[in-house]
Amino acid sequence: TCSLLRSPKDFPKLKNDTFLRAARGEETEHTPVWCMRQAGRYLPEFRETRASQDFFATCRSPKLCCELTLQPLRRFPLDAAIIFSDILVVPQALGMEVVMVPGKGPTFTEPLKEVEDLMKLRQKVDVTAELGYVFQAITLTRHSLEGKVPLIGFSGAPWTLMSYMIEGGGSTTMAKAKSWLYRHPEASHRLLRLLADVIIDYLVGQVAAGAQALQLFESHAGHLGPELFQDFALPYIRDIAQAVKSKLKEEALPLVPMIIFAKDAHYALCDLAHAGYEVVGLDWTIRPQEARAQIGKDVTLQGNLDPCALYAPKEKIGELVKKMLESFGTQRYIANLGHGLYPDMNPEHVGAFVEAVHAHSRHINKH
Repeated sequence: TCSLLRSPKDFPKLKNDTFLRAARGEETEHTPVWCMRQAGRYLPEFRETRASQDFFATCRSPKLCCELTLQPLRRFPLDAAIIFSDILVVPQALGMEVVMVPGKGPTFTEPLKEVEDLMKLRQKVDVTAELGYVFQAITLTRHSLEGKVPLIGFSGAPWTLMSYMIEGGGSTTMAKAKSWLYRHPEASHRLLRLLADVIIDYLVGQVAAGAQALQLFESHAGHLGPELFQDFALPYIRDIAQAVKSKLKEEALPLVPMIIFAKDAHYALCDLAHAGYEVVGLDWTIRPQEARAQIGKDVTLQGNLDPCALYAPKEKIGELVKKMLESFGTQRYIANLGHGLYPDMNPEHVGAFVEAVHAHSRHINKH
């Protein structure tokens, strides 16, 4: 039940810490598994809960976020929950208006066009004032989970957020946002720095509220080549990990494992392995053995089944999972999809994926 607003104290004792152990590189009896977008439109109960509500109004309701976060855990034996929210709450905290347009997705009413537009953004953000509703949702959900599994908090990374703020929504080329990187490098760094500072406070606030792990989504990494990534994405990704950890120490908060998921950034796996994250998430376009060779043995890998594999018959899903586990190995590994679940997926196939990970990893570990 997701009713009472509770304080981030006296959380229930964690019963299944497999995900956290794998993230820290400790041994696990089975490979833990969760899915990006596991709280989502593929579940009829999700569509029912969300039916009458505006998307961002849902994000601002701790009670609804809690309910949506718990729904997949009622159905599947997942090893982690991820708080229901959206990466675009950060641009909203900077004062930008974002609306969810049916059939089109998130849309900024006034995207950034000129460098002067940066002055319209809040230069100092009080994350508790602007994003306190996410913190409340995390605290409430952490209590409501009753220690069943750990709760993951998250944020978009600076470049991904910048690209949305300039494009005004989704884009196949990111040409407007990338043109800033080439034409206005200084202003781009100003914006990325502003975003990074807010993200650092936001992630620390999530841990204070009860998040037990954090994932940073650099979803638009694939639009950058190695040089642009090196200049405009990687320094901020590194800085966020470092600053979050030092602030957690300063505030005597738990040092939670951090995951970096940079979609389509094969060219940067080596750099990401040394960026200060315990876990590197992989999309489905990279071979597990190649990723392991580039990343080394000291970082946990997460991924990377093609989400579309869940359209296959259940037996086939089992075979694909077995092959994936044999390629990654069952230790220092968290099973996931290479991107989020799609809205038209059959929940039973999601269940088959989760169960196959548990069954095959247990079998491999025994033998």
